Amino acid sequence: EVQLQASGGGLVQAGGSLRLSCAASGFTFDDYAIGWYRQAPGKEREGVSCISSSDGSTYYADSVKGRFTISSDNAKNTGYLQMNSLKPEDTAVYYCVTGAVVAGTSCLHRYLEVWGQGTLVTVSS
Repeated sequence: EVQLQASGGGLVQAGGSLRLSCAASGFTFDDYAIGWYRQAPGKEREGVSCISSSDGSTYYADSVKGRFTISSDNAKNTGYLQMNSLKPEDTAVYYCVTGAVVAGTSCLHRYLEVWGQGTLVTVSS
């Protein structure tokens, strides 16, 4: 059974930093992706970033480009989201997801997805 454990959320002042972690276990995909989504109160879920294990290719939403950095430790099956220069509008529950990458595509295209529990990030002004 594939399981994800997300951690690292918390309360931070605007301009501050947080690092989220997403530890995956129980799968043996040759090429998998770890992604982060977020959902703020009253808003739709938004894709934030993802990374492919095979070539390290990444995706970032325009709203976080230049501020967030995604990385992964394949040996530990763990993904990280370093969030710098945080803004109040980054406040949301952040969810990690993993899945096998559709061959020949990017980390945005996955199957056999598994979602982790959310971790709350609150950025105060």
